[in-house]
Amino acid sequence: MRKLEGSCHCGAVRFSVMSHAPYPYMRCYCSICRKTSGSGGFSINLGADARTLEVEGEDNMSVYQARLPNDERSPARRHFCKICGSPLWIYDPRWPELLHPQAGAIDTALPKPSAFVDLMLGSAAPWVALHDEANVDRFDGYPELSVEDWHRQHGLWED
Repeated sequence: MRKLEGSCHCGAVRFSVMSHAPYPYMRCYCSICRKTSGSGGFSINLGADARTLEVEGEDNMSVYQARLPNDERSPARRHFCKICGSPLWIYDPRWPELLHPQAGAIDTALPKPSAFVDLMLGSAAPWVALHDEANVDRFDGYPELSVEDWHRQHGLWED
């Protein structure tokens, strides 16, 4: 397991979390991720152990719960710095053991994955140019493999 340290752009929020799955391999093109964190038309979330989260500057954070197509609020909570707006992590109470840090908020050097997954391409913005790599699996929705399953399948799960 690897300790990941992260922060917002202005430094008002700093955090650390332990991760078995530190490879930033999954690019999400859904409209929620694109609009809340993805200047390239996608966001990259990592998988981490929610029980290990430590935060400094919590008073400088806010939470956003996205509005879903059916006009309900998503239970997922997107944490961000309320000073500079940097997205930090996503927590969803339906999976209380998991936390999904935004790769862009991580200050620890992350390992480069040998393969990628592009997901939610069915809602990608029409201006987005997909990556031209041969080692990319693409999905209109969500893939069957979980973050843990993907890391284990690629021999990248860190105990």
